[in-house]
Amino acid sequence: MSAFDPAGACVVVTGAAGGIGAALATGLAARGGWVVVADLDAAGADRTVEAITAAGGTALAVAGDAASEEGVAALIATARQAYGPIAAWFGNAGIDGGHGLESSDADWARTVDVNVMAHVRAARHLIPEWIEAGGGRFVVTASAAGLLTMLGAPAYSVTKHGAVAFAEWLSATYRHRGVVVQALCPQWVQTGMIDEVPAALLGVGEVLSPESVADTVVEALGDDRFLILPHPEVAGYYGARASSTDRWLAGMNQLQQVIEKGEGS
Repeated sequence: MSAFDPAGACVVVTGAAGGIGAALATGLAARGGWVVVADLDAAGADRTVEAITAAGGTALAVAGDAASEEGVAALIATARQAYGPIAAWFGNAGIDGGHGLESSDADWARTVDVNVMAHVRAARHLIPEWIEAGGGRFVVTASAAGLLTMLGAPAYSVTKHGAVAFAEWLSATYRHRGVVVQALCPQWVQTGMIDEVPAALLGVGEVLSPESVADTVVEALGDDRFLILPHPEVAGYYGARASSTDRWLAGMNQLQQVIEKGEGS
């Protein structure tokens, strides 16, 4: 498939009230995309749209739950009504559902819903239309945690692995039908979530701005690469995890011990 040009195309970005989502929406609009800005945070979505329109872009705010079946269906219907067929979907909404084994069943269920099932539900609506039209692009914001893991955050780690796995399945199943699937897997990004990350982990890798991550994504729309890695070193970690799993796990356990010592000091 040729490079994706957002100019004059309907694109949807979920979780776009702030952080990576807002930066993505802004970057796509700056390149002429007709951007649907979706988020549970209505005021935040409105702020993103206001910034886009002030810069001369075209955007529409849609408040609602982009994880539930009803919310996904309503979002897609609104986007189509406003700007026509959806050319690209950026499933960016994500949550961290609690820490450690103490995370409740409710936390796990909500994290699965937002981090995995939101992508499944969107794909059910979009893929058949894209097959008929000859193509479309589905971009999943996962995380380096979806390729590696996140110490202290089991629900986040498991569901981000699930998001990457679902994106892989979509790509393997539909790429010959013109559907391009990409998985965005950044490591540390300056968003609200980073406040919960232990200092010992932040020492491994650079903390990027959401705008820098968005620039990497827009650049990656120029080809069909599956993994979008704003932190290139993640590829090396991913390879080490696969080729020497026990050694990699031992290293992660050493980091866990450093975190525990820090918490006890």
